Amino acid sequence: MAPPPRRLLLVLLGFLAAASLATLAAAVYEDQVGLADWHQKYIGKVKQAVYHTQKSGRRRVVVLTEENVIASLDLRSGDIFWRHVIEKNNPIDQLSLSAGKYVVTLSSGGSILRAWNLPDGQMIWETNIQTSTSSKSLLHVLSNSKVVKDNLVLVLAGQWIYAVSSIDGVISWGKEFTLDGLEIKQVVQSPENDIVYVVGIAGSSKLAVYQLNAKTGEIVKDAQESLPDGLCGEILLGSSNVLVALDETRSALFIVEFKGESISYNKVQISEFVQDFSGTVKLLPLMSNGIIALQSSSTVSLLKLKGMDGLEVIHSFDQPASVSDALTITEKYEAFAVVQHVGSQIEFIVKVTSDLTNEIIREKVDIDQHRGSVHKVFLNNYVRTDKSHGFRALVVMEDHSILLIQQGAVVWSREDGLASIVDVMASELPVEKDGVSVADVEHNLFEWLKGHVLKLKGTLMLASVDELAAIQALRVRSSEKNKMTRDHNGFRKLLIVLTKAGKVVALHTGDGRIIWSNLLPSLRASKSGEMPSALRIYQWQVPHHRVMRENPSILVVGRSGASSVAPGVLCVLDSYSGEELNSRSFDHSVAQIIPLTLKDSSEQRLHLIVDSNSNAHLYPRSLDALNSFISEMSNQYFYSVDIQKNAIRGYSLQKSCDFNSDDTYCFSTKLLWSIIFPSDAERISVSEARKMNEVVHTQAKIIADQDVMYKYLSKNLIFVATVSPNAAGEIGSAAPEEASLVAYLIDAVSGRILHRVTHHGAQGPVHAVVSENWVVYHYFNLRAHRFEIAVIEIYDQSRADNKDVLKLILGKHNLSAPMTSYSRPEVMVKSQSYFFTHSVKAMAVTQTAKGITSKQLLIGTIGDQVLALDKRFLDPRRSLNPTQQEKEEGIIPLTDSLPIIPQLYHCYNIKALIGVTILSR
Repeated sequence: MAPPPRRLLLVLLGFLAAASLATLAAAVYEDQVGLADWHQKYIGKVKQAVYHTQKSGRRRVVVLTEENVIASLDLRSGDIFWRHVIEKNNPIDQLSLSAGKYVVTLSSGGSILRAWNLPDGQMIWETNIQTSTSSKSLLHVLSNSKVVKDNLVLVLAGQWIYAVSSIDGVISWGKEFTLDGLEIKQVVQSPENDIVYVVGIAGSSKLAVYQLNAKTGEIVKDAQESLPDGLCGEILLGSSNVLVALDETRSALFIVEFKGESISYNKVQISEFVQDFSGTVKLLPLMSNGIIALQSSSTVSLLKLKGMDGLEVIHSFDQPASVSDALTITEKYEAFAVVQHVGSQIEFIVKVTSDLTNEIIREKVDIDQHRGSVHKVFLNNYVRTDKSHGFRALVVMEDHSILLIQQGAVVWSREDGLASIVDVMASELPVEKDGVSVADVEHNLFEWLKGHVLKLKGTLMLASVDELAAIQALRVRSSEKNKMTRDHNGFRKLLIVLTKAGKVVALHTGDGRIIWSNLLPSLRASKSGEMPSALRIYQWQVPHHRVMRENPSILVVGRSGASSVAPGVLCVLDSYSGEELNSRSFDHSVAQIIPLTLKDSSEQRLHLIVDSNSNAHLYPRSLDALNSFISEMSNQYFYSVDIQKNAIRGYSLQKSCDFNSDDTYCFSTKLLWSIIFPSDAERISVSEARKMNEVVHTQAKIIADQDVMYKYLSKNLIFVATVSPNAAGEIGSAAPEEASLVAYLIDAVSGRILHRVTHHGAQGPVHAVVSENWVVYHYFNLRAHRFEIAVIEIYDQSRADNKDVLKLILGKHNLSAPMTSYSRPEVMVKSQSYFFTHSVKAMAVTQTAKGITSKQLLIGTIGDQVLALDKRFLDPRRSLNPTQQEKEEGIIPLTDSLPIIPQLYHCYNIKALIGVTILSR
């Protein structure tokens, strides 16, 4: 049997799993929303934040995240006022506020400028800007009182600078700089007049400084100078005539002064004023009153600029620490914040730029240790009742969560790491047993007693408003669907997710609350700055028999770096508590992870990890696991899909590695077969296989005339779809005569192609799902200008003789005959295609414990909703005029398109699909 390949795993929310067993048409009343389901919104790791704290209107913070989301959050609670998820092909570069009522965003390399209404997030206008290159773009809102009446927004990209009105998006003026290869790096507005300073680099060493009139775009002055050794591109403009630039090696700083049309500079080595300096550094955006923030692998240093003579270190903070941008309080008063770790707490420090020895605030704040280190901090001020200034900070943590800190406490927090989920799996809850304390099952004893005291106060009408709210929350948590024990039908589970930050979070499928979370130490960034990457999550141990008293555990696999050849890491966690039971680092890479059906005596599931040299490594590394694997090794096969080389290859395993014969847990692989598609005719678009844990209730299918058809249920069956090279791009990039899609059914052990069908005039993207003996895939028909869904069902003809009752009585049937992939199977294929209204982001199929319930296809539409389509609509035996027997069987009359019934949307009017994982943000 061939283990399933590494493939994209589509997962379902708990409420989707429950809904999959419902009848074909089931609507939800408005007052039932949220009772049998839940929906959560997340935004991702914040990379930019802008506060809006004017006296009129609600106080909010507008954020831009790495998931390409812009959102407005309530400063009081962290709730989302509004949120926009922008498509990935239109990345947002920067955002800002204009005129106190517009959110201005710059995207697509400076080519698209949009304005959004601050209160409700409605788009006001959109302007397309012509840029020469796709270099880094900059956005700057003019704030000088002399020009603010024009509401101008500056857009800088490549060699161009534009001034755009924030009221209607009309371009007021545009200016192209004539210096060849110029890339604009910095723009600063003079506080005294209408002059805008623009700094750019041509090539790697030529520095150019321009002074422009903000109203007309006219160049007032310009200066150019070639610097030795080159620049890395990080530049900070400290005043009207002095800037600091980091050299190409990131080990020295250039202090540049420009007067009129002349430029003078001084190069200083960072090691001269920063002790124990090693490695490379980067400039942080703090630059005010001659203060520079310099970050190295071990420290964050605050430096004071001493004219052209050099710099001196005023203060240093040990890593991990983060420094905010300078915040203008008054005309002569600027402050910034530093957040660093002190033991199990974080320390929030606010200083003024004019006197670094003076600290306005120094507070220690308790935080959850599973959030990791501080990555970013955004400072904001407010006026207290006594007219003094107070400060708050939005802190971005390593696990991508955000906290609002004010007055020495965490006001609110958001688990926005759940916006970037890498993998997810469902885990069973513990069985409720007689004699087990309620406190042990539900929570700790203190919380259990506290709940009973609250309920007693509520019964005696002695509870306060806050206590009544707490009682209501307890009632919701103690309801049947939210218990921490397994229910009879198996709907209550733990949804264990792995995020991009390397954090594992367990959610309850009843209400979506977080049961536990763990930021894995082995998947955290190293001191050298190397960022590990989380890959997959698997079931490691499901206790039965001798280990029944142990908790189930899960396996998390990742890499110690971003590279595909980086050494791998492995962690084992307790499913009920999240406690890390074991972890280890590999001396090999992770190219493919293959969960096996084999287990050792402690019920730990065996896994093969294939490295970049095509060697397979067995885990767990125990003698018991090795013996179990060796006895079945001759029946283990796997395959790999190489999209880059346009090939599929199948392998078997041999006893020892070629390079390390001493490692008994390492096995070399033998290439058995390969299918290489001609690159000039076909390109691999997608490959799918059956889930390893899928349960099939019966192999036989009784059809209308009481005949029997036997399903071809080989778990070695894989589906591969290829498209012609011209049709590999976006829809419409190829003519119908140039486009084609070919679907293959391939045996993973022998490499034999069992079926092949060509769709002429078809184009991707292709989405597919494989279940039992059928495949459903979605594509675009260029000739009909519509999307289509095709279905292929494959049946085993070698068992057709089993329908003879006499042979069955005489024992001459072949029901118990062994099956092998090396014998040529006798198969029969039925297929059909249908028009479909929607573009598709993801596809999955429902799955039940015994495989009895009829299947439903779950389709994530382009509108970010989940549609459940009964498999009967995708029966290839549908005909225009079904017979009476076929109608009794349940075959639906044939139509050219699949129906879209509003009641089939499992998430009613909520957008529940983001990207390729069917999971709410």
